[in-house]
Amino acid sequence: MRKDKQKVLDEVWTEDRVKSFLSYEPLAGTDPDFHALLKAYQSMRASDFDLFVTFFKAQSRNINATNPDGQSVLDIVNTHRHGAEFAEVLRRAGAEQ
Repeated sequence: MRKDKQKVLDEVWTEDRVKSFLSYEPLAGTDPDFHALLKAYQSMRASDFDLFVTFFKAQSRNINATNPDGQSVLDIVNTHRHGAEFAEVLRRAGAEQ
């Protein structure tokens, strides 16, 4: 982390802020559902991610969307040491491996 950046702890995540991740624009060639899920996973705590997934599913979006390499967000989360809570959120929402 750069010295001019301060680490933010206990950041407040309002419902509006969580919902804002639903409209993230993907990079060219990337599935919009995959991109939104991945960005939410990378940015949120598990409890906030759980709320995000609720909104995501309410829009009938694809919890099993993949990147150009065929990986789902669950596939990626499962490779991370601290991803267990996030993986459980995804599985409860219907994510498959």
